[in-house]
Formats: sequence, structure tokens, C-alpha cells
Amino acid sequence: MKKILYTLLFCNLFLLGCSSDFLDKAPISNANEENFYKSKEDIETGLWSAYNSLYTLYGPESLPSFYGELMSDNAYSDNAAGRIQDYEGFELHTMTIDNELVYNYWNNYYKAIYIVNNLIVNAEKLDFATRDALIGEAKFLRALYYFDMVRTWGDVPLVTTPLSVADSYAKGRTPKDQVYAQIIADLQFAAAKLPVKTSQRFVGAASQEAANTLLGKVYLTIGDKPKAAEALLKVYGKFSLVPYADLWDKTKKNGASSIFEIQYKGGISNPYSLYWAMFTPVDNRVVTAWGGGFNQVTDDLWNAYETGDPRRDISIQNGYTTPNNSFVDVKFTIKWKDATAPVAGLREASDNNFIVLRYADVLLMLTEATDDAKYLNEVRARVNLPAYGAIGYPAQYNTLALALEHEAQVEFACEFHRWFDLIRTGRAITVIKNSSKNITIETEDDLLLPIPFLVINQNPDVITQNEAYK
Repeated sequence: MKKILYTLLFCNLFLLGCSSDFLDKAPISNANEENFYKSKEDIETGLWSAYNSLYTLYGPESLPSFYGELMSDNAYSDNAAGRIQDYEGFELHTMTIDNELVYNYWNNYYKAIYIVNNLIVNAEKLDFATRDALIGEAKFLRALYYFDMVRTWGDVPLVTTPLSVADSYAKGRTPKDQVYAQIIADLQFAAAKLPVKTSQRFVGAASQEAANTLLGKVYLTIGDKPKAAEALLKVYGKFSLVPYADLWDKTKKNGASSIFEIQYKGGISNPYSLYWAMFTPVDNRVVTAWGGGFNQVTDDLWNAYETGDPRRDISIQNGYTTPNNSFVDVKFTIKWKDATAPVAGLREASDNNFIVLRYADVLLMLTEATDDAKYLNEVRARVNLPAYGAIGYPAQYNTLALALEHEAQVEFACEFHRWFDLIRTGRAITVIKNSSKNITIETEDDLLLPIPFLVINQNPDVITQNEAYK
């Protein structure tokens, strides 16, 4: 068995992005974390850095993107640059322990966790009126990060305080049940201490509703439907379903459906988004200046839409025409289209936000938690499709579970949900086998990613490998 290096060593170089706005960063380098946090303002400054981690952790080439979408029946990669085998590991389920993307993801998450752990530990030593609310923001982010990690790697080292180098070498993988317990505790704290969204600290900050929505998803993932329903019902009715096209309108960011949304600002000198540049066809030089070719849309996803469902043409473009009038038959998402974005090095510096949690997810999860189709039917009514159980509803989705699976696929197409959803409902192995990818996955152990080679190799007596990769 190949062994892997353990880089649960957290940065001793503490880099903070600080500003009066999430979107305007002025970095402070080499700040000593033990001496930096002395006031409310210091904690708020540190939180900018914590939120800025989302740009890496939820970008177009991130773990949620490639695990949540590229591994599923929704997407494939046409990218021809870099280590192609690393991308194919996700697309074709040919994952190996030396996949450099997986190693980078592991490090990125622990760097982000290091930042929030420092914030929490130091904020707890201070005394000011909004302290617990700020700690709640940090705990929401930590819960989000660990939730991504435990779903993709299973047991992971659970670290909730800054570690010394010596301590980090001795830290092994924590059983996933304990990781989930910490996630739940963090979200319960956040839900109790954070303000409601209408009183959030700034646009894009974590809120009470964001914490309860994520908590509901966590409970569904561990199979506790009653507690999932309890958390989600605290959010029900506080948001609304905006017209589907409005979700992707750059002039209508942070709308009435948005529960937690990553904030971007278009322009070369700003924290711009890259979803449009990276999800357009590779080297197209027509739709975009270049095109990354990631997460291209499969026929499986295109064909999943019902006749008359407006979400298909709002979400996906079916091909493009070259300057010499040749048609290129490739499907790609246009949810993050920004045709007027300036170009920075063949990449559009786009103005699109990324929505992590929105109201339709609450509704579909409520149906999953309660077996009541009324919530699902609210989502369908928004696009004028027949209700589940009504005349005209597609006969092939003849159980509520299949109806939910279908609705989530077309509602959240290309939004990093699909593979996570299929694993949660126990359908991943069957769906990927019956898709155009026709991939055989032998056991549920194969659904996890490997612990990176470089992580185990440094400390093989402490860090163990997932069963499928031994």
C-alpha cells in the first residue's frame, strides 16, 4: 500500500484580508494570531479572511464542483490542460491516491479551518456585545467546511483549536459520527446566536436561516428526518421562490430566494468570479475569450427536463456557431453568463455571485424529511409544471423519492448538488451505472475520495487510508 503525507500542519503565516466590505480586500501579512485579536474590530477583520476562503473552496474548480457535479451523471470535462488524469479521476471515477486536485482540496480546507479556529478561540477570550454573533459566523463556516470534508473523505481529523506542529503530527482521523456531532453543535450555536437574514451584518454574511438550512441538510445526510424537518420548518415561509431567470440575473443578486450567497464583484481589479469562463466550451473563443471546458452538460441532464420546463433553456445552451458558420454540438451551462465582463488573461472577470443555499433547496428537503409533496409542488408551480400526483405529471417518477430526485436534478443543475444528493439518498451507484457514463461502482467505499498520498506518507502510523484505496 502506498502511504500518504500528512499536511494537517496549519499555516504559521497568518494572512488576513481586511476591509469594511466583503468585496474590498486589503491584506495584512505576517500578523501574529496570538497578538492580533484584541478587539471586536480585530475579530471582524479576521472574518473577512474567513469569508474570502469561500472563493477558493467554492470556485469552478473546487471540491464541491468536481465532487458534487463532475462525478455525477450531469457533467463531463473537456479540459485539455494540466494533469488530465486528475480531472478524469472525478469524471470517470478512476481516482488514485496521488491525485493533485484532491491533495490541494485537503490543504485548502484545513487552511480555511485554521483561520476560523483562531477566530473562535481568540474571540472567546474577549467581551463585547456582538461577540457570540461573530463567533456564530465563524462556526457556521467551520460547519460548512467540515460538512464538505466528511461527505467526501469520511473520517477526517477533527481540529477545533489551533495546533502546534507537534500536536498536528499526532492528530489522526476522527470517526465521522464525531465530526457530524461537531458540525451539528456548531450549527446549533450559530442558529441561536446569529441574526435573521434581514438583520445580517453585511450582505452575504451568515444568518440564522442559513444555519438552520445547513443543519437540516446535515440531519438528512445522517438519516434523522424528524430533526431535519424541525430545522427546515424554521426557515419555511421566510423566503420566496423568485422567477427562475432572476436567480442568475446579475442585477438581482441576493434576492428573496437567497439564503447564503458568495459575493463577487466583476472587474479585473475586483474579486471577480470565473464560473462563466471555466464552464464554457474549451478553447471556444466565441462564447467566451477562451473557455475552460469544465462541467460540460451531458445528454442525461439535458434529457431530464420535461417538455415546457423553462429551466432548461435558462440553465443550458445547446451548442454555438463559429465565425465560419460551423455549429459546435456541445451543451454547457449559462447560469453564470456574463457577456459584458472584461477579460483578464483569457478569463472573463465576471460579476456573478454563487448561491450556496437557496429556498428551493429548503422546500425539496422538507418533502424529503416529511414525505409531504406539497413543498415539492411549490417548486414545480413556480415554473408552471403539473404537481406530483396530478394529471400530466411524468409517469416514470412514480414514487415521491424518484420525483424528488428528478426535481433536484433540474432545479439545481450544475450547482454542485447532484452527486451529494445521490449519495445521501443511496442512489449514486445505480444512477451512474444507468447513465451515459455507464460506470460500475462496486461498493459504497468507492464513493469516498482517497486520503492524499502526501498526507499519509509523512505520518503513516497515524493517518490511515480509505478502504477502497488500500
